[in-house]
Amino acid sequence: MAETKKKVIAKKAKPKPKVKSKAKPSAKPKGNAKNTTDMNGYLPNLITLFKDNISPALQKQLGLKNPYQVPRIQKISLNIGIGNAREEKNALEHAINDLTTITGQKAVVTKAKKAISNFKLRVGDPVGTRVTLRRQRMYEFLERLISIALPRVRDFTGLSVKSFDGRGNYSFGILEQIVFPEIDYDKIDKIRGLDITITTSAKTDEGAYLLLKSLGFPFRLDNRFERATRPAEEAADLEEVN
Repeated sequence: MAETKKKVIAKKAKPKPKVKSKAKPSAKPKGNAKNTTDMNGYLPNLITLFKDNISPALQKQLGLKNPYQVPRIQKISLNIGIGNAREEKNALEHAINDLTTITGQKAVVTKAKKAISNFKLRVGDPVGTRVTLRRQRMYEFLERLISIALPRVRDFTGLSVKSFDGRGNYSFGILEQIVFPEIDYDKIDKIRGLDITITTSAKTDEGAYLLLKSLGFPFRLDNRFERATRPAEEAADLEEVN
């Protein structure tokens, strides 16, 4: 018997319908969305105040055409110096804890970059601690500094304008860390001060002064910036009267 060849008919596989893949939400927020999620969705009031009121007023006062030219704060640096940090390690730990409690951000140790034999200082020895604040934490710290900490300073008569560095940055010191309500007086080892440096995008000291004053910094009214603006304001008032 002749063997018959069986024909195998291969069935063509039907193409599967295309399913549109759902776009996964990106991990990184777009635009300024990251600014609203750095602190669990909390947005400091000072940010809204700056965008809605302070920035348009400064643009008009400085005569700027572009709103992006308005001076703004870029970062805030806090520093606590400890001369004998190499010998007294407990003092360094207490300073780190105080600065971390005040800012809500982990403080880092600053080390010597130069050896000084008179102070028995070698390269790499710890000399203090510092913190750099940006975005939300920066504005949240400013709110507490202006509204709570500075009014608690003893015999406070206002901030001096002599601490501008000529490039739009302002530095000042606080003698006691206990002016911040976050510090528990019973848990500190000693009273120590700290230095605060505010870095702005202003190109002149006058622009930085107007920015900080509009944010609520309590400057002394008898200063060179106020004396420079008074004659112009008086002349404008006389023109309106006439």
